[in-house]
Amino acid sequence: MRGGFVSPSTRMIDMTLNDRPATFTLRLTPEDRLRLERDAAGMSLGAYIRWRVFDPNRPPPKSRNKFPVKDHQALSKALAALGQSRIANNLNQLAAAAHIGALPVTPEIEGDLRECVQHVAAIRKILIAALDLVDDAP
Repeated sequence: MRGGFVSPSTRMIDMTLNDRPATFTLRLTPEDRLRLERDAAGMSLGAYIRWRVFDPNRPPPKSRNKFPVKDHQALSKALAALGQSRIANNLNQLAAAAHIGALPVTPEIEGDLRECVQHVAAIRKILIAALDLVDDAP
């Protein structure tokens, strides 16, 4: 080691367990990056790549649940339905009227409440599907 120069092979030999592992950079096309993220299914990309390269025969490492949504299209549909409806506004008005004791339960109010319940049930069903949950409600 003259003049402070350390060859790459010497650095690898001198590396101890307390040293940080070397970083490896990989350039990907946007399409390859999306495919990697999709295939990793919530695992960190580093963990996924190490698993696939060094030990593909063992079960995959635990994921960090980076992507809890299983169906983004269904989630978008549910959020759009929620945005288009006036459920939040209507429920807020009904709650305010009930709070001050001014909520007459007329057939019109009852119909509005039933309609709100149907909308909320439909949105709940879409969200359960989008999040890949089990619907155990009656």
